[in-house]
Amino acid sequence: MTHIAIAKEKPDWAGEDWLSRLVNRLIQTKPLYALMKQQARRVLIKTAEKNGVPWRQIVKDLEKSEAQQYFQELTKPDLGYPDYYQVPFHAYSEGNLCWQAAFEAAPATAAMALRVWKNEPLTPEVAQARLRNSFLDVLEQHLPQEVNRALDLGCSVGISTFALLKRLQEKNPAVQMTGLDLSPYMLAVAKVQDKAQEVQWCHGKAEATDFAANHFDVVTLQFVLHELPNQATREIFQECLRILRPGGCLAIVDNNPKSPVIQGLPPALFVLMKSTEPWSDEYYTFDVESTLKQVGFDYQTTVASDPRHRTIIARKPL
Repeated sequence: MTHIAIAKEKPDWAGEDWLSRLVNRLIQTKPLYALMKQQARRVLIKTAEKNGVPWRQIVKDLEKSEAQQYFQELTKPDLGYPDYYQVPFHAYSEGNLCWQAAFEAAPATAAMALRVWKNEPLTPEVAQARLRNSFLDVLEQHLPQEVNRALDLGCSVGISTFALLKRLQEKNPAVQMTGLDLSPYMLAVAKVQDKAQEVQWCHGKAEATDFAANHFDVVTLQFVLHELPNQATREIFQECLRILRPGGCLAIVDNNPKSPVIQGLPPALFVLMKSTEPWSDEYYTFDVESTLKQVGFDYQTTVASDPRHRTIIARKPL
């Protein structure tokens, strides 16, 4: 008798399952949480440095850069931060609202890319390129005929933004690129890296931007949704629909709840992951595709674009 394996919709350690509730209780125990947070950080630093990513040197170089000057230029002092953004995540007590998170974002991202293909002997550069291109290859199949203006929402320190810009410039060297983020610390680091001044960096909320309606041809959300409660995601989708032009494309890449790799994480790793990602339960049980349809998008496709992540494409109706 043949047994057909049926992919589960989500990991057992997310949602309301008993395992998830047990993990959440552990995380809510303060001494244990502090230990988990410290260990999660060690895992990232170890992955980075054993693969040749100079974590500490990158931080030192940014400390000496013009980042703090750019911080003053970019910050909107009257911008209020949503409650969900003012909780500890990514092993930082202040979340993304601190210099340590911003200075360590690039080496942490390199470590994340390496862990996607941890059984392959990849350099950090090759792993990062593969991670970005796996998403951009799917996006490219769904791009509007003309792309003149693009927006990377939740752009962090600009790694995703620069990769998107480079791909779009292959078809239109004059494309206008904008990166928006809630953290002025992240934006300041992005601007340090933007030597050619090719990107407009904006401090703002993804769910309530200042952009005109029907303005962008492409909007991306790259590794953002898992950091959001569901209501914020819904509001961001509504804002994306408003600022995209008819026929414009929304492209999302993030953790894949159906990924066998993510579902099969060892207990130590999924506990560490949940301890640094406070909205995991909401994300892994959220129906992204249905929500896109509900707010008015024409949903196109979901593709498992690498072993851990999925790419989701939707269009604004004509």
